[in-house]
Amino acid sequence: MVEGASRRTALRRTVIVTRARAMRKAMTEPEVILWTRLRGRGDDRPIFRRQHPFGSIILDFYCSALRLAIEVDGATHWDEAAQLKDAARDRWLAGQGVHTVRIPASRIYHDLDGVMDEILLKIEALQRARQP
Repeated sequence: MVEGASRRTALRRTVIVTRARAMRKAMTEPEVILWTRLRGRGDDRPIFRRQHPFGSIILDFYCSALRLAIEVDGATHWDEAAQLKDAARDRWLAGQGVHTVRIPASRIYHDLDGVMDEILLKIEALQRARQP
């Protein structure tokens, strides 16, 4: 039985990783715009991954060093059922030690600098919290 459970877990992981790879190739326009600002390495910039598998879910952007997820919420996140699902995901992620910042896709179009300021403030707060 343990072997079967292990095989199912490995299969589920393969499915999630394959789905994440496909999602990287089909990112929404707001995700692409935000990715152009988040990507890159060097200096004191944290490293983000896009469409990152975490457990059984796929995060839009994830910084493992800070345990920070950035989620871009488009129209599919507007109804009450989707908001309840997002809240449940956020609670689960918090239980895993992951901080989540949710950004409405429309804000990326209309206030990209403000979005980046919000993200940078969160990064700074998490970095300060990690210092002894």
